[in-house]
Amino acid sequence: MERKVELQVINITNSQAQVGAYAMLLGEVNGQRKLPIIIGPAEAQSTALCLKGIQTPRPLTHELFNTCLNILGATLYRVLIYKVNEGVFYSYIYLRKEDTIIRIDARTSDAVALAVRADAPIYIYESILDKECLHIQEGEEKESVPEEADLPIDREPTNLSILQEQLNEAIKQENYELAAQLRDEIQRQK
Repeated sequence: MERKVELQVINITNSQAQVGAYAMLLGEVNGQRKLPIIIGPAEAQSTALCLKGIQTPRPLTHELFNTCLNILGATLYRVLIYKVNEGVFYSYIYLRKEDTIIRIDARTSDAVALAVRADAPIYIYESILDKECLHIQEGEEKESVPEEADLPIDREPTNLSILQEQLNEAIKQENYELAAQLRDEIQRQK
């Protein structure tokens, strides 16, 4: 059985590369690894409002789903990010009703939005986190960081160390979208 790592929502920011999209940063609980996931505006708003403790006048979709679960006597037990394919993350939500566990396929953005409402843990297989994460090294500081335009993605296969430096700079300036692109390019070149 593959080891699972627990994640938590660290931040949600506007996408600098895609209009109308957001970058959700998940972080390893008791660890340094970070995982950026691109999500839509509805999921971003729903998750951010919940994390900030803001109540809306009418229930949002994820609140409605959580209310339905409660009325039916079920609870969200956990979320598992089980696969990634070409930058798209796949997740299961696990529901518990009495002694029965029910697994349902879900978009990761929806699964996380539900998990923060239900205070349910979010897990990912360690092999996926190892492959897709951004490594933020201890002691990295956010000072004198070049702008995104100063961090071109170098496509030369012999420049892995340069790509790694660019990745570290993108992480320092919290540009997680660029960091995800650099991470993917490094993986392609390995």
